[in-house]
Amino acid sequence: MDIISSHNSLSGKITVPGSKSHTIRALILATLSDGTSIIRNPLPSADCLSTAAAVPLIGSEVDLNLSEEGEPGTQWVVRGAGKNIHLPDDVVNVGNSGSLLYFLSPVCANFNGISIFTGDDSIRKRPVEHVADALRQLGARAETSDPSRNGCPLVIKGPVHAGTVNTPGEISSQYISGLMMAGALLDGKLTINLSNPKETPYLTMTQKWMEKAGFPCSISPDFKKIEVEGPVTIKPFDVTIPSDWEGVAFPLIAALMTDSEITIENVDSSGTQGDDAIVEVLKSAGADIEWDKNKNTLTVRGGKKARNGNGRLSTQNLPDGELRVKMNSFPDAICALAVIATQIEGKVVLEDAEVCRRKETDRLKVLNIELSKLGAKIEEKEDALIIYGGSPLHGGTAESYDDHRMAMALSCLGLALPPSEKLIIKDAECCAVSFPHYFELMNGCLGAGFIEA
Repeated sequence: MDIISSHNSLSGKITVPGSKSHTIRALILATLSDGTSIIRNPLPSADCLSTAAAVPLIGSEVDLNLSEEGEPGTQWVVRGAGKNIHLPDDVVNVGNSGSLLYFLSPVCANFNGISIFTGDDSIRKRPVEHVADALRQLGARAETSDPSRNGCPLVIKGPVHAGTVNTPGEISSQYISGLMMAGALLDGKLTINLSNPKETPYLTMTQKWMEKAGFPCSISPDFKKIEVEGPVTIKPFDVTIPSDWEGVAFPLIAALMTDSEITIENVDSSGTQGDDAIVEVLKSAGADIEWDKNKNTLTVRGGKKARNGNGRLSTQNLPDGELRVKMNSFPDAICALAVIATQIEGKVVLEDAEVCRRKETDRLKVLNIELSKLGAKIEEKEDALIIYGGSPLHGGTAESYDDHRMAMALSCLGLALPPSEKLIIKDAECCAVSFPHYFELMNGCLGAGFIEA
């Protein structure tokens, strides 16, 4: 499905679906639990549904409360495997979900036998040697099925044992979270030493979830040492999943780049999602954003609807006239930030972003390609993007690379084009990976005017 996005303004209220990061952690810990857990407001995205389909392979039962039309309900019930958890019954196909791959593979390494993980074309290009190395340090045999490729299928022969893992940590935080959760099944202490920890808010998120499930762990202030002691009986829980800040980013930037006033409701004000840093980043460039943490709402005004009457975004009042953003704590925001940077007058440096090359696609590379095609002045560095914004862009056709965040970010950019221009985004249905019904919600709630090509 190709989508046409063109000049428009937004108004109204929108509620972003639940957090993917929270939903997947909830499903895995509920599977480990000894009892029945209820997950309210889960994200019914492709990645979360892949997780819901995968965890029964190790012993849980998941009821999605499907409607007559087959749509997942707003309350999922998980009957945990508890002490009956076991080796996967089949090959684990994670679909497009890196989170599922990196979370569940360390858990399955606890079992005596062979687990095999694979996924779609994108997943089979994502690195797994860092996971295999960590598991080998704990006594597993772990390797790729093709020794010449650092990618799935990943073959693991367990069991692992308690001990110490020394690993860099900058490739991804996800396998570290997987090791932390897997510690519930170990007989003894697991110590994880990280030489260069990145994406640290996600490690804190995992820690909070483990505490919710009665499974404490310790993380040093510099995130370089994590300790978990098992075995632990995981308690079932009844939780409500907060809205996904990674999804909030898109209506947020769309409103700021256009003559718009919108309210985003049910935002997560708990501080457990690192992506909420986008608010202060954009406010530092002059964005008109009001975050009511009591009501959990964001009011966003852009362009002529901003309280100063112009909504100008600029780096002129920042040190050295530059907006510098370290992306290591919230790398999934890079697509949204790169797009809005084209509308910020001045120099924007999205740095410490090398991890973004190992997402659904090499996001540094493809953002450079696609934004340059539309007239943006952009430089790609090994671990950064430098964007010189403030000049009008032109329309054209942009590739999504089957990357949900690329597709949504580009759709927002189309709204900010001059009135005579339009942007066609190819293969935009990939948005369903993290934001089901994105185009319908943006149209119906905010009047975005996206149309199918």
